[in-house]
Amino acid sequence: MGARRRGCPTSRGAARPPSRRRTGPSRPARPRAAPPGFSPSLRPCSSVVVRVRRVTETWRPGAGQVESGGGAGVETEFVDRVEPMEELRSLVRALGEGRGGALLVEGASGMGKTSLLGNFVRRAAEDADAAGRCRLVLARCHPGIGPGLLYGPVIDILHELHTPPPPPGIFRRMLGGAARGAGSSVPELLSSLVPGLGAVFTIGREVTEAALNSGSMPSDSLLPFQQGLAAQIVDALLSLATAGPPVVLVIDDVQHIDASSLLVLDRLLRLLPGAPIGLVLSHASDEAQDAAGDSAEELLRRWESESLIRSYALDGLPEDAVAELVRGRYPDAPPGLPAALSRLTAGYPVFVQLCLDEWLPEDGERLALPESVERVVEHRMRRLGAEDQALLEAAATQGPVFLSRPAAETVGASHEDVTARLRRIAKDHRLIVRAEPADWAAREPSDAYAFPHQALWQVLYRRQTPQQRRMRHARIARSLADEAFAPGGGHELGRRLEIARHLEEGGPECLADAARAHYALARSAAIDGLSFAEAERHCEKAIQAARALPGAAPGRDALLVRAIELLLSLTEVRWRGQHTGGGGPGIDALAAEAEGAAARLGEPHLLARTTLLRGKTLMATQGLLPGLDKLRAAVEIAGQQDDPVALFVAKVEYGRQASKRDLAEGTRQLEEAEELYASEPRLGGGQDPVLQHARNLNEMQLGIGHYDMGRLGQALNRLVRCVERLRTEPLNAELPIALNYLAQVRMGVGQYGQAEAALVEARAHEAERGGESGWHAYNTALLARCAVRDPERRGEALTLAEDAWLETEATWLINLVPIVRNLYAEVLLETASHGTGTGGPGSRAPGSSAADRTAAGALDHALRLATDTVVETRRTGMVRSEIAALSLSARVHLVRGELGPAAEFARRSVELLRRTGDMPALRSEEVLLHAARALHAAGPGSASPEEVAELLGEARAKVMAKADSLADPALRHSFLTEVALNRAVVNGRLEDD
Repeated sequence: MGARRRGCPTSRGAARPPSRRRTGPSRPARPRAAPPGFSPSLRPCSSVVVRVRRVTETWRPGAGQVESGGGAGVETEFVDRVEPMEELRSLVRALGEGRGGALLVEGASGMGKTSLLGNFVRRAAEDADAAGRCRLVLARCHPGIGPGLLYGPVIDILHELHTPPPPPGIFRRMLGGAARGAGSSVPELLSSLVPGLGAVFTIGREVTEAALNSGSMPSDSLLPFQQGLAAQIVDALLSLATAGPPVVLVIDDVQHIDASSLLVLDRLLRLLPGAPIGLVLSHASDEAQDAAGDSAEELLRRWESESLIRSYALDGLPEDAVAELVRGRYPDAPPGLPAALSRLTAGYPVFVQLCLDEWLPEDGERLALPESVERVVEHRMRRLGAEDQALLEAAATQGPVFLSRPAAETVGASHEDVTARLRRIAKDHRLIVRAEPADWAAREPSDAYAFPHQALWQVLYRRQTPQQRRMRHARIARSLADEAFAPGGGHELGRRLEIARHLEEGGPECLADAARAHYALARSAAIDGLSFAEAERHCEKAIQAARALPGAAPGRDALLVRAIELLLSLTEVRWRGQHTGGGGPGIDALAAEAEGAAARLGEPHLLARTTLLRGKTLMATQGLLPGLDKLRAAVEIAGQQDDPVALFVAKVEYGRQASKRDLAEGTRQLEEAEELYASEPRLGGGQDPVLQHARNLNEMQLGIGHYDMGRLGQALNRLVRCVERLRTEPLNAELPIALNYLAQVRMGVGQYGQAEAALVEARAHEAERGGESGWHAYNTALLARCAVRDPERRGEALTLAEDAWLETEATWLINLVPIVRNLYAEVLLETASHGTGTGGPGSRAPGSSAADRTAAGALDHALRLATDTVVETRRTGMVRSEIAALSLSARVHLVRGELGPAAEFARRSVELLRRTGDMPALRSEEVLLHAARALHAAGPGSASPEEVAELLGEARAKVMAKADSLADPALRHSFLTEVALNRAVVNGRLEDD
């Protein structure tokens, strides 16, 4: 009872301040103030308290100790951390009871997260009672090039779960990327670990590569790939976990994780309740972050707010823990030393260790503690000669872990001499330790070393002047790029990432090479890894490097065009008006920059591609009309070249968008594109994914175009054939869109059951591949429109409409936003006007008050939505939705008995309709009927009976013309009798049902 175990309360029973912890969406607890002169961003390679030991052979993961950050061999002394250890144990206990869950351990750098997790895994492995209860897998995200290692920790975890359990028990320790073979690619590794994934990679590569080469990225088609990969990987993880004891996945330093792995974690977290998996993440909340770190931070906060993960914040060590550390290292230290050390360091483990490293017994209680980390490092460095100091500085330029050959070439010394000097420095001065090289350097003829603390590494890096750093980065890049060390004639991804990183820091002389390297990495990430987030980051770096080149530099404009085109193509699915695309300037500014660069190059094919791209960004940022002008110009430029692919793609894009303003012009362009596809040998008969995508869009757009123009029979036949063909394609990317169009036509002819079945199929298809989608939202809104017809399902309809609008707000596809908003408003209007209100079963409007659940509140909400649409569409040019919103406003005012405003909005909707003619996604007869009803209710003072009759007559003529387009008598009968609107128009009924 008298002896205190590591990690347990002291034998003296002294009260200890509890570690701060938090759950839910709150921000991390503020850590104790760092001591003067110390930077909390300097972290040790292994946390809590670390002693560097002299090593005589390379340390390898799995040899009885947890790997330290940076790969150094270390000895760890673990103290305190009773509460967080109990949190971890409680996660394991819950898992044993069938309750999966997740825990986030957060804290400042050097606060002990890595050591806590490593100690947790070690203790679990040594716990005989735990044998058979669960399996533990520890993976680590590495800094530096870590965010570029696609699916890094995921591959390691999958590999470890596939590996037979090591004796003596079922606990596993997997560290440092040991699973990744030196010559294996990401697709090869994942395909070997996840059944069926190889086919996804193969199809995805073909589609993506063709899209990039053509300059027309089918964003609707590419979005499902990464989501599909994540879904299959998570299914594989769940299958492996179910096949044996439950699994605890421990991922250290998640701030360095790659975006592809984040997508997997996001999907996994949503399936944890009831799953045999526990997840533990550690996160350094204060480390310098790039875009990857920002993405991780954003997702962590979202997971907390959604209660998908609970969190625990580590603080500095209490004074009694510091005292125990002092006793452990210096049993005869003066009694006042622990208190002084605790006051000076605020309990930061890394600072405690650095100070203890400098203390000497003869100092007694009058120990002069160092004022800064820099002073500690400088004191150690003075023990070395000038040449060895320069060698360590050059080595630090490589990073926390470095290789001897590039270090030798950087300082211009012989490799043999440098290896001997590094061995001596490690043996005699403890400034570096032997380390395991990264996978990509496995065949490198070098020794690998690591700095035992990032504090030491960062001070050595900062010792150099900016120009020294630039020159050394450039030399390192050249050394790593030496083809003599490229197995099989080409560099691996890890080495390419390292080369690009050093080129990026190599100054003006490396700008062109840096731009080319990052662009090549972007294409590789997108095509080979289907990792579009990583590709975006490389594009941004390529653009920055190209911009920094002199204006007349050879290749500058070509690099800008290619990198900007790729970045905007990758981000197109997320464009939101004036929002940025990928973290840089506004998307239209980027497109304009690429267009200008193409014009300077004078290459027509590039100008056609960039003009088409500019048309898309103008559509997103400034509205329909400016975008149409550019798209029309792209068609003209493409028509002047002998390139049927460019012309076909441009015509399809222009025709689809032109239909939103001029239905006849849009249909003409689409029909010309269809004729071109059928008559041009270079288009038909091939399997080009870009052409297939454009052809599919063209076919379904013509189908819905026929419907909008009143040719119901042609529309139904074309869309049925299109859907049947798309169901047989391996990707089915456009199937949800085609099913949406088919459902609209089915609803239009009164086949509501078949329409609902099509929408259910479309939603299930997108739910299976995961992720938010604007078309999933649209299909959900249409399903709500089907359900609201049934008085017993109006609560369900409202819930569906709310879900659709929430997803639309998240995805914000500019052409779908007003349509879904209007459908939501219509569902609110229907439920309110029929006395159901918004409080039906399943309704869960976020933030709704009691008043909002009344019919009056629902009508107010519907009117606000319609007003928002009118304001927005006047900016974007989406006139079809403006007409529908004006008509909805008239209907709301009519239900509320506000006859004057109802008549005013009715007139405005009809006036705008007559100026534009029939529009897509708008039934003209519906606008005319509701206008007639509003004017009739307003009385003779607002409209004459003749005017009302004229409106009804126009509506009846349109309905009968559509009926005449249906050759099938059964379809014609259904159209006239099953559609309530058509019954009212034909019967001239001016009162609502």
